[in-house]
Amino acid sequence: MTEQDKLIISENIAMLKCPVCGDRMSVQGNKSIVCLNNHCFDIAKKGYVNLLQNHGNSKYDKKLFQSRNIISQTGFFDPLIEAVVQMMGKIISDNGSISDNRSISALDLKTKSIKILDAGCGEGFHLARIINGLNDQEHQEYQEYLETAHLLGVGIDISKGGIQIAAKNYQDIFWLVADLAKTPFMDQQFDVILNILSPANYGEFKRIIGDEGILIKVVPDSDYLKELRTAFYQETDKELYSNKMVLDLFSKNFHIIDTQKVNYEFKLNSEELHHLIKMTPLSWGVSEEKMQEVSEIGINRVTGAFTIIAGMPKKLDFKKNR
Repeated sequence: MTEQDKLIISENIAMLKCPVCGDRMSVQGNKSIVCLNNHCFDIAKKGYVNLLQNHGNSKYDKKLFQSRNIISQTGFFDPLIEAVVQMMGKIISDNGSISDNRSISALDLKTKSIKILDAGCGEGFHLARIINGLNDQEHQEYQEYLETAHLLGVGIDISKGGIQIAAKNYQDIFWLVADLAKTPFMDQQFDVILNILSPANYGEFKRIIGDEGILIKVVPDSDYLKELRTAFYQETDKELYSNKMVLDLFSKNFHIIDTQKVNYEFKLNSEELHHLIKMTPLSWGVSEEKMQEVSEIGINRVTGAFTIIAGMPKKLDFKKNR
């Protein structure tokens, strides 16, 4: 564990609460954090904190995230990341308004730490690249609003394997193994919550986001990886996909302030196709023989298709859930 890891944990320990009893926590030496009731959790040598009590089996294992990391490094997600960065930058630099007359004030964010949580961060690529993008001087249109602010990235995932990869590859971010169903954070800790291609827990999101905070959710569109969907599920009920129910659920819990669609084709070689198949839940339930067959049929282009939704919490709903 580096000195920077120690600093990140010690400086941000106040945002955490014990996942067992809900009490505040403190750092105990270099190996653990402990709450007032002496519930103790490990700080890993690689610098992440493990706040998960029961590690059940999950298909989101280390091998999946190793493959997703390889696919991420090819640039497959780059158009999506750039679109998220542009949306966040616009929200930060504009004074927008929504139906109940609350405003998105860039000035509120200018002189403090902007806390960004990636809920379901996996191997950490998306969060690290988004923070780098927001700090990129090429985005002059909103740099003036960020020049005096510090961007604090926090990534949580239930997969220990994913967090291990994140902590190894991306420093200066607070990484935690934790459950979205019971997030280990005090109330109203975050200015931005990212939920990218991951299940949502809106009750927890409302609890831990600030009153003027922003939730940005990325969901696949019907054309996402349509080449694989057709190859795996042609002439079955799984060949077609709709995200309507996901979008409807978002709108029931958060005021939608912006939406954007991102569509593109991406070229890949046979080895990259193999890792793409390994990383996507589309392959779950597909036999090894079928996956091997699809790997060999010569798919050299796949479709990236996403909807990005930005929303703000509905205050009455937040109070109701407290």
